[in-house]
Amino acid sequence: MANPWRGEVSLVIDGEPRVLRLTLGALAELEAGLGEASLVDLVARFEGSGCSSRDVLALIVAGLRGGGWTGTAQDLLASDIEGGPVVAARVAAELLTRAFTPIGEG
Repeated sequence: MANPWRGEVSLVIDGEPRVLRLTLGALAELEAGLGEASLVDLVARFEGSGCSSRDVLALIVAGLRGGGWTGTAQDLLASDIEGGPVVAARVAAELLTRAFTPIGEG
């Protein structure tokens, strides 16, 4: 079960509940993977209206890796995400919100 106070979000993948979390390491990996120069640039990318399905996938992978998963984006491509792309996008947005909202706010 995800602990929102730790910035965790749950997502069911291939019938298995997973905990996702954007740790500093996961954010650094996401930043590098998306070719962003800084954390500010990364956040600006997702605040804009140009967020792509590739961005959502990268966020989900980073969150899974921050939660302890050792897979890759390639592993996730063939997986079934419960709720489909809409839920994946919602979880990605929630991950960002929880990672950058101080405890007690939001």
